[in-house]
Amino acid sequence: MQWDELVLLCGYFKTIIMGSGSLILLMFCGILFAGMAIGLGKIFSTKTYNVAKGEAYECGIQTEGATWVQFNVGYYLFSLIFLVFDVEIVFLYPWAVVLKEVGMVAFVEILFFTLFLFMGLLYAYKKKALTWV
Repeated sequence: MQWDELVLLCGYFKTIIMGSGSLILLMFCGILFAGMAIGLGKIFSTKTYNVAKGEAYECGIQTEGATWVQFNVGYYLFSLIFLVFDVEIVFLYPWAVVLKEVGMVAFVEILFFTLFLFMGLLYAYKKKALTWV
């Protein structure tokens, strides 16, 4: 086998391996794995039906009154703002690890990143989303 034929053969296998067939195989394996996990859970799980399972549970204390009450939207806004700044910390840690290697470019990028998040915090403050009801 000559070099040209070998290169052509490798290119052919590369298109087969990295083509749409691999994506279809990956999707099939993912669906199969998820289906098997759900099926095994259904087969081997214990099935007990109890009235207490349908009740709301809060720290072991029996609930009083209706349990399906609507919460104030402020709780959701407060938790979303917390989530945004929690994600910011997740991005700040790897940035701090590689800051010395990357240099000034990383510093400027993180300044823009924190500036955009700070603008979001100012918007939430202006809309009074941080005031507790």
